[in-house]
Amino acid sequence: MTQPSEHVSVQVEVNGRRYQRSVMARLTLSDFLRDELGLTGTKVGCEHGVCGACTVLIDNEPARSCLMLTVQANGKQIRTVESLASGREMSPLQACFQKHHALQCGFCTAGFLMSATALLEEGQPTREDIVETLSGHYCRCTGYSPIIDAVEEAAAKESS
Repeated sequence: MTQPSEHVSVQVEVNGRRYQRSVMARLTLSDFLRDELGLTGTKVGCEHGVCGACTVLIDNEPARSCLMLTVQANGKQIRTVESLASGREMSPLQACFQKHHALQCGFCTAGFLMSATALLEEGQPTREDIVETLSGHYCRCTGYSPIIDAVEEAAAKESS
C-alpha cells in the first residue's frame, strides 16, 4: 500500500506539453498545477469541490482539481485556463466574458471558462444547457446573468 508521504512517478500532458514528475502520493492536482507547474490560473477556493474555481478539463471533461490526486491524472491530458488564449489574444469565449463584464474579482472565472469550454466543444448548447452546466459554480461578485449571456454569445458565434 502506498503511504501518503511516498513519492509516485506520474506522466501527464498539460496544455499540450508533456511532464514527468515524482510527486507525493497525496498531492492534489490543483496543488500540482499551481505549485509544481506554475499554472496559477487554476484557483483553489473551497477545497471541497463545491465552488468550481479549480475546474480543469481532464481528457476534455470538466473535473474539480482540488478533489483529484495528481496520481489519478497519470497518463491523462489536462487543460487549464492558460490553454484558452493564444499568446496575448483571448479566445472568443474569454472575449465574450470581457464584453459582458462577466467577471469582477476574477477568482471564479477560470472554472466558469473551463466548464463553458467543455460545453461549447460538445455542440450548440441552449440557454438551459448553459445554466445547468454553470450551476455547479459559485460567483460572489457578478451574479450569473452576465456569465450566462457571455457563454450564450460565444455559442452563437461558434454556430455562425
